[in-house]
Amino acid sequence: MAKLSIRDLNVTGKRVLMRVDYNVPMEEKDGMMVINDTTRIKETLPTLELLISKGARIILAAHLGRPDGKREASMSLAPVAVQLGKMLGRPVSFVDETVGEKAEAAAAALKDGEILVLENVRFQSEEEANDPVFAARLARLADVYVNDAFGAAHRAHASTSGVARIVRAWGGQAAAGLLMERELKFLGDELENPARPFVVILGGAKVSDKIKVIDCLLDKADTILIGGAMAYTFKLAHGGKTGKSLVEKDHTGTALAAEAKAADRGVSFLLPTDTVIADLKDTGKVNKKGRPVFEFVNPRVNTGDIPDDCEGFDIGPDTVRRYSEVIATAKTILWNGPMGMFEDPRFAAGTHAVAKAAVEATQKHGAKSIIGGGDSVKAVNKAGLGDQVTFASTGGGASLEFLEGIPLPGVVALDDR
Repeated sequence: MAKLSIRDLNVTGKRVLMRVDYNVPMEEKDGMMVINDTTRIKETLPTLELLISKGARIILAAHLGRPDGKREASMSLAPVAVQLGKMLGRPVSFVDETVGEKAEAAAAALKDGEILVLENVRFQSEEEANDPVFAARLARLADVYVNDAFGAAHRAHASTSGVARIVRAWGGQAAAGLLMERELKFLGDELENPARPFVVILGGAKVSDKIKVIDCLLDKADTILIGGAMAYTFKLAHGGKTGKSLVEKDHTGTALAAEAKAADRGVSFLLPTDTVIADLKDTGKVNKKGRPVFEFVNPRVNTGDIPDDCEGFDIGPDTVRRYSEVIATAKTILWNGPMGMFEDPRFAAGTHAVAKAAVEATQKHGAKSIIGGGDSVKAVNKAGLGDQVTFASTGGGASLEFLEGIPLPGVVALDDR
């Protein structure tokens, strides 16, 4: 997908409005909001450093959380601006407006190589509505537009889509940042004609969330490995008992249809042969939604039907062995969705083993390993292996939609090369 790149632009002395994904996890400590994970900021540094070297005047737009068009102090980007300055080793300005006289004055005051962070674009209700007037006010800040926020590219919002079209209509250019380029390369170009064997690993909670991805990838994959809670819907579809495991009873037909299509295409479609289950113990407490809170006790491996009072939480050791053997043969690996509830160490072995197998195939056999965003990336990072795969996407929903073949508004709005 050949989109105009910042590499192609002359931005010296020009104001560059750059959309970034700084929706970072934060928590309150001693009355201040503190960033827990700077990964999303770190991923934008190569683009920023290139723009700085080119003498651009950089204005950053981003969202944080879901403030629903209202100002929320806990969702201000002020701490992000401070952190960005530390990571770049240079001053970064911040303005507590997104549009308006104060924002325009701050942007106009920038010198070559300087950076300004605008306040959270979602403090404005017009952002998510892709309001053309709001988009035009944002566009007034810039001569050039750059999108480096793949994680938000599936949203047709003012800062991801509307402003790019207006900048272009006014005679400016709208280009992809370096991170956006890499996302399009690995999730698009590299998977268009993948080196074979091409092994796809799909986990997560719901078959319904992944069925379109499965349909698209069945035209390309040699093997598909299924894990996560979605595996229990397949088990139920084959007449197995799933206890209290998360299942989609109304999607058993969807699951069987996917297997039938795989058989028609000659694609190996593997399901777990064992699972790690646990008993549910009622704590007598309720959560914020008023639902009972359970403890998971007596975790153990199960190879048959899951008892009525138990729930499945991870793939078992036999499935780990089978899946690892398949992954070891791959030349291209795409992984989207964990194999179990990896946040709990008792149910993380399957996910960590798959991550290790993907890394070994990459490091020892030269496979290309592409991690398709969301919880898969969190799992790989938690296993300490994030820097040993070929590419880890920053997109969650954007990655899924892109893999489904859905045009992303934030990408479509950019100039073609």
